[in-house]
Amino acid sequence: MTDIHEYLAEFDDIPGTRVYTAKRARQGYQLNQFAMSLMKAENRARFHAGERTYLDEWPMSEDQKRAVLDRDYNRLLDLGGNIYFLAKVFASDGLSFVQAVSTMTGMSVEDYQAMMLGGGRSPEGLRSIKDEN
Repeated sequence: MTDIHEYLAEFDDIPGTRVYTAKRARQGYQLNQFAMSLMKAENRARFHAGERTYLDEWPMSEDQKRAVLDRDYNRLLDLGGNIYFLAKVFASDGLSFVQAVSTMTGMSVEDYQAMMLGGGRSPEGLRSIKDEN
């Protein structure tokens, strides 16, 4: 039988994908709580009036705060962010889900939409980070 840690480590070997595990949930708890706070109009107003000041009210890591300020969504996922919670951040900036996610792929909105309408990313090609070299 495979050790649970070996099994979970395999999730980190999927190129371009971050599997939301219990470890990531623990790491990103405060980040995700911050993001959910943006559901309230008064919190969105406070955040946009002074982003760093608002972020400093949350016990998040400095890396998490910097990634929010930079709107580095891929980094936020690496730091435990849940895409459905992070949607509150980009929605508060006036971005649609498609607009925000296209930035995460490095594609234009139009190219991203076309890819998704065409069935999504091809399963062909790089299937393991270990095989990248």
